[in-house]
Amino acid sequence: MSYCAAIETMSGDRKALHKAYHDHLYGFPIHNDNELFCRLVMEINQAGLSWETILKKEAGFRKAYKNFEIKKVAGFTETDKERLMNDAGIIRNRLKIHAAIENAKTILGLQKEFGSFEKWLESHHPKTKEEWVKLFKKTFRFTGGEIVNEFLMSIGFLPGAHSMDCSVFKKIQKTKPLWMRK
Repeated sequence: MSYCAAIETMSGDRKALHKAYHDHLYGFPIHNDNELFCRLVMEINQAGLSWETILKKEAGFRKAYKNFEIKKVAGFTETDKERLMNDAGIIRNRLKIHAAIENAKTILGLQKEFGSFEKWLESHHPKTKEEWVKLFKKTFRFTGGEIVNEFLMSIGFLPGAHSMDCSVFKKIQKTKPLWMRK
């Protein structure tokens, strides 16, 4: 059963939470570096947990990470790390918190060199999943195969976010630049 069909088997609040993400965010291209960073942080934090847990904590993540403003997060201090470790609204994992801050610093460097995080991603497209994983592991912290795969699917760089018979798949195809369409 595909993720698209799996949503239909859910009920109540759980279905509403997943359906909102599925119908309006998952697989759609993102053109804002802070939102790209947000998605990367969320995917990193999902490692070992359910996506539902992350979706439920999104507002907490936004508050704790200053709405994912890359420059602000890159400037986080030891005091900020301790604040995050004590914040029940997010995933309190020292390695994931450290990765978010270090990855923000890395993205600042990519923005200087390429103009934006999005342009850095575009400069490497297309790649296979394996090539992307190798690049991300070389460039970022806490980015294993599943994290990289989900991040890139969630922003439309890798196929697989939706089944081809999903109505959202067709909607996403219309929003993608021609060079990204399959």
